Amino acid sequence: MSVDTATVKKVASLARIAISDSDAERLAPELNNILGWIEQLSEVDTSSVEPTTAVIPNTLRLREDVVTEGKQRDAILQNAPQGEHGFFTVPKVVE
Repeated sequence: MSVDTATVKKVASLARIAISDSDAERLAPELNNILGWIEQLSEVDTSSVEPTTAVIPNTLRLREDVVTEGKQRDAILQNAPQGEHGFFTVPKVVE
């Protein structure tokens, strides 16, 4: 794949980046070098490598799903600026 100045300008406009013609001419060879390095990566044989999401093994530390310190609605509502019928009262935001 080769990148020319027109492609650089198109990508810049899609990214909403304003660049001059001289910047586009300067960036085209740099982007071609980057794409060349990416093409080199496709030459590496990864058929025997298992896909991973992290370098070290991660396991989730799970806890039991139990209610702790429940039935404190009245104590929690005392911290609210305004409460009604056991719920927080907030200003209306949708007409």
